[in-house]
Amino acid sequence: MVQTKPEKNVLSVLEDKIQLIKTEKGAIYLVGPIRLPVNLYGETVVFQWYCWLNGCEVTEDFSKIIENLSSANLAEYQQSSVLVYGDFEFSDDAIIRMHSICHTGDIFGSKRCDCGYQLKESMKMIKDHGVGALFYLANHEGRGIGLFSKAMAYVLQENGYDTVEANEHLGFVDDARDYHDAIQVLKALRSKPVTLMTNNPKKLQALVDYGMQVKGREALWGDVSEFNKKYLETKVARSGHLKEEEGTCPND
Repeated sequence: MVQTKPEKNVLSVLEDKIQLIKTEKGAIYLVGPIRLPVNLYGETVVFQWYCWLNGCEVTEDFSKIIENLSSANLAEYQQSSVLVYGDFEFSDDAIIRMHSICHTGDIFGSKRCDCGYQLKESMKMIKDHGVGALFYLANHEGRGIGLFSKAMAYVLQENGYDTVEANEHLGFVDDARDYHDAIQVLKALRSKPVTLMTNNPKKLQALVDYGMQVKGREALWGDVSEFNKKYLETKVARSGHLKEEEGTCPND
């Protein structure tokens, strides 16, 4: 595709919505907020949506970023985003969810896991709470192994392997996810403490390790069925997930 310079009026509109976040490896370019009405259990709820892109070049000349969009083949890759609700920057009490993409659960409504339930329920909890953010992490499919590998892991699971065993027999660690970029974006949007909706202590620890203040934890169990019972039990027994009554946060 041919690269063209953005018109002056187009650039002025877009650059006001772009934020540069410098990282050790380059930069994160955060676009937003963008008004996003969402159908949540039959009710229209208006979130503010941001999306981010990693780049090696660090520049505040955002015309360069815009010029390269059509040739960057971004549809071939995945980008993460975040839904924000309420006065997220300044409120004293905000809840967040670091949600890993699950193609089968989030899109198709698969009952093999609880991801689709956790996605919708965390959005509802944020709305009911009044202030919060849902981070949707696009490179986390199958705990970081990717969709195709996840499909093969499902084949192994249908032949007696649990989730951890399936990943390991395909050459992966149990959990290969990284939260650094998401936490960088979180810190750009908010400096005050947060309460994290999770059953996974590794997510709590990641926030603390990267210098984010954690106020507490909200459990997010539910939608247990015959199809995901073993999967949920493996999360607790093999992957260290907390039961609903266990623990609060690493700062305690």
